[in-house]
Amino acid sequence: MDPRDPAVPGLLRHGRIEITGRLVDASNATLFGSITLDGLTAECVYKPVRGERPLWDFPDGTLAGREVAAYLVSEAGGFHVVPPTVLRDGPFGPGMVQVWVDTDDERELVDVCRPSEVPAGWIGVLRARGDRGEPAVLVHADTPELQAMAAFDVVANNADRKGGHVLAGVDGNVYGVDHGLCMHTEDKLRTVLWGWVGKPLPRAVVEKLERLRSELAGSLSDDLSEHITRRELRTFVHRVEHLLDDSCYPEPSGYGPAIPWPAF
Repeated sequence: MDPRDPAVPGLLRHGRIEITGRLVDASNATLFGSITLDGLTAECVYKPVRGERPLWDFPDGTLAGREVAAYLVSEAGGFHVVPPTVLRDGPFGPGMVQVWVDTDDERELVDVCRPSEVPAGWIGVLRARGDRGEPAVLVHADTPELQAMAAFDVVANNADRKGGHVLAGVDGNVYGVDHGLCMHTEDKLRTVLWGWVGKPLPRAVVEKLERLRSELAGSLSDDLSEHITRRELRTFVHRVEHLLDDSCYPEPSGYGPAIPWPAF
């Protein structure tokens, strides 16, 4: 089912979930299954709150809500980078339910390669060494979709934008997943999408941020308040205003790692 089908949000909220497997590489309990309602069926990811691993810097039991907050921000600004996501009861209690994104394995967006093999038009982010000391470079594509995702990560304060969290959907769209480590009050931006540091925001990105600011003056603030604290909401509003005022992609803060580990 197309992740952007208008019927998907209702299906996620009210459909019957059947768990068929678990994504074993995830640090928190991440279950895979199907969801069905009135003859409609889609594959989905379900992350129960009870399966969240305690973290020293994020309050216990809040990651599922942060995933929903990221989706609300993505939609309100017209970024459309987060697949439809809801918070609801499931087979193992309350949790985040998100539509599954089928990916195009032939379409890479983030990669690690030899310096001599960087694809034309791609941007280098980090130079490193491989297991045998061979030179390598972390690179990503230079596309409008990733430019928008990078700006979204800044305002959402995404602390975990790994390369494996950037998906090229078979529908031709680009999606980001795993947004449980977002919306913190402290600067925690960790991402592989640093290729535009210091460059002006494209006009299309500025328009999304302006739309987001406008939505915050309406019902969006109330909707976000169901998932994040008042202080987190205030600092989120400040990040939106600050990015619009600067109108360029920021540099790493220097107060912690700029790239999540592992990077994929």
